[in-house]
Amino acid sequence: MLRHKKLGVYSLHQTVNTMKIKFIVFFVASILGCALLSSAQANKILPFEAGAAKVNITPASDALPGDFTPSPTDVNDGYTRINDSLYTRALVFDNGSTSAALISVDNGMLGESIWKNVAERINKEIDIPVDNIILCATHTHSAPFLNALDDPIISAYISTIEDAIVKAAKKANSNMQPARIGFGTGASYLNVNRDLIDPETRRWTQGPNYEGVSDHTVYVVKVEAVSGELIGVLTNFAMHATMMFRSGAISAGIPGKVSNYIEDYYKNFHDNDDVVALWSMGAAGDQNPVYYMSVLRSLQSEAAYERQAQMISSFGQIMGEEVIRVLQSTKRLDGEISIYGAQKTVECPGRTRTNTGRQGVGGTYSEGEPVDIKLSFLQLGDIAFAGVNAEVYNLIAHRFKEESSMANIVFTTITNGASNSGYIPSDDAFGRETFQVLGSRLQPGYAETAIVNGLLELMDENK
Repeated sequence: MLRHKKLGVYSLHQTVNTMKIKFIVFFVASILGCALLSSAQANKILPFEAGAAKVNITPASDALPGDFTPSPTDVNDGYTRINDSLYTRALVFDNGSTSAALISVDNGMLGESIWKNVAERINKEIDIPVDNIILCATHTHSAPFLNALDDPIISAYISTIEDAIVKAAKKANSNMQPARIGFGTGASYLNVNRDLIDPETRRWTQGPNYEGVSDHTVYVVKVEAVSGELIGVLTNFAMHATMMFRSGAISAGIPGKVSNYIEDYYKNFHDNDDVVALWSMGAAGDQNPVYYMSVLRSLQSEAAYERQAQMISSFGQIMGEEVIRVLQSTKRLDGEISIYGAQKTVECPGRTRTNTGRQGVGGTYSEGEPVDIKLSFLQLGDIAFAGVNAEVYNLIAHRFKEESSMANIVFTTITNGASNSGYIPSDDAFGRETFQVLGSRLQPGYAETAIVNGLLELMDENK
């Protein structure tokens, strides 16, 4: 009898435990099922809407920063005039399952704190996942550097920029309408490799290396309404925006002129005043404008300043016309897309330079702290945006595209914050005594593979 009672109690416990196990299995399966369903929904191909907007971020004429270079050893008179306006521009997408944003800002570089503040606010205020945001500085060298946090003018301007970026994203979000997206490419020879051996000194210097590696492709992403009117465009090109550098003038440089030219064309010839044209810099760590005037100290006269302003306008018109041609020939557009975004940080061995000299001399180094590089990946249908938060040599982007399984790739740099790596040379570039290589905090032989493999891994996670 006692044994029977024990068995009865055991049987009851066994039944209860079995029920508990089944419940746990069901609960876990439900959670995993929801996660898988959520993932499937996030990657589901659905009709989408898109909207665009831009916000002026030009500093007030009575509050221009007093210094336009981050180096305390440079002598200059600071900003004294405004040549053309600075903007932040945004394209926002939503396919009913998730959303994404492409944002450009007319500035040299946006630090990690700016990226974090802006991304968190956009996520909170219009529910765009942080991983689905691509925030690109156009890298104009004629906008206020944002590293002098103790300067009240700079501090106030940073707040203005952050507010403006969020405002542009929210405005674009409110402008959304059923849309289609397409990808096209053109060509431009306005860029040139800038790692050069001086023919007289036989030392490495910065100059037009016509035989060096350059990607002359103009990458164009077209977003139009289902009705056929253009909503926005993103132009990507591997070229530094340095042509008004140290002139004392606020300027969006070539990127701004290209964007303005495109917007003005659709306003004046298509009666469409709502087109927004973004710019993102490609892998331009070793790329300059081909007709780059030597203005590394200052423009010495009003005539020189006017000449440089004219040159920027010429570049803007020529490249703007090529982008418009690509837009007009891009006929294959998708009205249903999946949206997927992911980010990760890769760590590379670092170094600390122990000697001085801008270029043309060998560098000596000691072991340094590891360097973090942030990678970002956003896929809109069959178009991929691969971002790195630093200035990357051209061959690294070329290698990634060669090893990628996707055809339509936009490689963006100065994206989603700023690494403390300095320039990121390709593996073959280490050993050149250029200022980009000498100043890089990265040890040779690591960063190129880390970037390429890291981006490929982010891409593969979407399969």
